[in-house]
Amino acid sequence: MSNDTALSPDELAAWGGFLRAHAELTRALDAELLEAHDLPLTSYEVLLHLARAPAGRLRMSELAHSVLLSRSGLTRLADRLEKGGLIERQDCPSDQRGLFAAITDEGRRRFREAGRTHLDGIRRRFLVRLSAEDQRTLRQVWERLA
Repeated sequence: MSNDTALSPDELAAWGGFLRAHAELTRALDAELLEAHDLPLTSYEVLLHLARAPAGRLRMSELAHSVLLSRSGLTRLADRLEKGGLIERQDCPSDQRGLFAAITDEGRRRFREAGRTHLDGIRRRFLVRLSAEDQRTLRQVWERLA
């Protein structure tokens, strides 16, 4: 590892490739979900975390951290999801200031429908391009970085 301020060609290619691949995949997966289900990728991700959570709900602060949004960004997104009937906000009995976001039955239905499209997109745009060994290697890399 170099202490120079410039990245080596390999370092630059590794970092730049990661950024390009992430941006292109995210853009394509978002477009597919919007076209097929009128559901942006960030909304799908919120529904994913809520669907997997105990009792289908998370504190808003936990959810913001899970989906990598600021609290204000999550609040705006939650407003849209609530208006669409996909989530509801619930008071936290142990904390007067705390709120839960909870997935609704309609939210679960839309999540299941969109999930088929999303998982197909992940396989078609990403996983089929990697061997099983490549996938294991990437898994190890992501675990090391996380």
